[in-house]
Amino acid sequence: MQTLDWIVLAGTLLAIVIYGTLKTRGSKNVEDYLKGGNTSKWWTIGLSVMATQASAITFLSTPGQAFNDGMGFVQFYFGLPIAMVVICMVFIPLYHRLKVYTAYEFLENRFDRKTRTLTAILFLIQRGLAAGITIFAPAIILSAVLGWNLLFLNIIIGFLVIIYTVSGGTKAVNVTQKHQMIVIFTGMIIAFILILNKLPDNITFSSALDIAGASGKMEILDFSFDLNNRYTIWSGLIGGTFLMLAYFGTDQSQVQRYLSGKSVREMQLGLVFNGLLKVPMQFFILLVGVMVFVFYQFNQAPVNFNPTATDVVLNSEYSEAYKAIQKEQNALFIQKKEAIETFVQEKNSTSITAIEANEIKYRELREKGQELIEKAGEAKSIKVESNDKDYVFIHFILNNLPKGLIGLLLAVILSAAMSSTASELNALASTTTIDLYKQQVGEKTEAEMVKASKWFTLIWGIMAIGVACVANLAENLIQLVNIIGSIFYGNVLGIFLLAFFFKFVKANAVFVAAFITQAIVITLFLLNEFEVINLPFLWLNFLGCVIVIAIASVLQSITPTNDTLHSS
Repeated sequence: MQTLDWIVLAGTLLAIVIYGTLKTRGSKNVEDYLKGGNTSKWWTIGLSVMATQASAITFLSTPGQAFNDGMGFVQFYFGLPIAMVVICMVFIPLYHRLKVYTAYEFLENRFDRKTRTLTAILFLIQRGLAAGITIFAPAIILSAVLGWNLLFLNIIIGFLVIIYTVSGGTKAVNVTQKHQMIVIFTGMIIAFILILNKLPDNITFSSALDIAGASGKMEILDFSFDLNNRYTIWSGLIGGTFLMLAYFGTDQSQVQRYLSGKSVREMQLGLVFNGLLKVPMQFFILLVGVMVFVFYQFNQAPVNFNPTATDVVLNSEYSEAYKAIQKEQNALFIQKKEAIETFVQEKNSTSITAIEANEIKYRELREKGQELIEKAGEAKSIKVESNDKDYVFIHFILNNLPKGLIGLLLAVILSAAMSSTASELNALASTTTIDLYKQQVGEKTEAEMVKASKWFTLIWGIMAIGVACVANLAENLIQLVNIIGSIFYGNVLGIFLLAFFFKFVKANAVFVAAFITQAIVITLFLLNEFEVINLPFLWLNFLGCVIVIAIASVLQSITPTNDTLHSS
């Protein structure tokens, strides 16, 4: 990091925070603070929705996911356009007609207060954890790569977000996210162009795609029904649709983004804009990761991209074994490069076979290196992250980009962290204020409600920083966030679908079914984690939704009730 990088990084982040604070300070009533005064245009809504979902984890983990496993992860998002259409047709008109501040207000109108409270609490649990991870993700990686203090990074990222989120509420989140997305798009496009420019002169973009394809990185669609394959066309279309319906239709961090729209039309256009742009954006980010993979076919890559992990193993009893793997990988790199150069010139089956064989050997060496890192960590009684997917892109940025642009790309990562965390804190505060606090204390003045919302934003911000400080890395951070969501989202979505379409089902049946379903989903997740069953996490969204609808319907059929069906 040079002086110019620090100037670009600090200048970009401070400009966003100051602009968001000054532009939106002084909200006098709850509608202004929690719904942005219902003034947002469709493009602001669309970009804000995208920024909420596209956290720093997206820009750190997704390129590494593609580097290791190719483009198949894009199938995860295939259900998103379908979900956007359903939400535009069903959810938005209803929310707008009822003039709700949170998605969960509707559930009290349809069922009763306890169902509303339970669903709000389920949201607060999973989104509170996710908020901490959106801070922790960039902090842990920047700490490892730059040598910055992890605790300091967690606090500074959280503190910057808290400043403008407390000050301006929903409008501040929407305004800053629009500019953060501009920074993010600009940085990723520049990174992509620079990667292509750093390839050898005889390697065109078309040649780079051919190399990636020969290495198995361009296999986008998987039509198999094999549950061992986490990402297939079916898991994306079925599990992904249910996940996206739950996330965009019932998660307050997203609902609050489009409830700020001027009209139903502006809200719908904003979500359609997100649906049309999100899949291409994820495809592009994955393609950046694939191009980083091609870059390292012509430039020596480390055995492990996490510098902290490498330092641990080199300072352990496994140092010589690790150095032997490094030496073997260096020799293999020369073979791989020769095979790829032959492939570019001839493109025959022999050269393709050589590339595939070398790629298999290369992955085996990396796995051996990861095993040594894990053993070294155990020997030193410290936790070391051996899986380096999340470190691939940041390693490339720091070691290959020119001065100034390193600061810009780090600003991209931290802007994404701030935008996603701000949305989550804003949603957590609004849900706590409207769905829990207001129900306990009764009617308060506008000024008192705004004050309470600001205090809850601050409290949730501090709690998110706390979660970040105690979090542990998973196999891949982007998967960790989606796993947390999948444990809760299916159940919540099922509750909403019961409210929309199953008019005969009443409050008590739904409330009991929700408890039973959540216990079943958590049990299924744990059985999968302990390898008792094989159930990819995306299917938890579908199963949770179906199970709660089924149980509630059965309970309603067999149990007499005096519940009154509320009008929706």
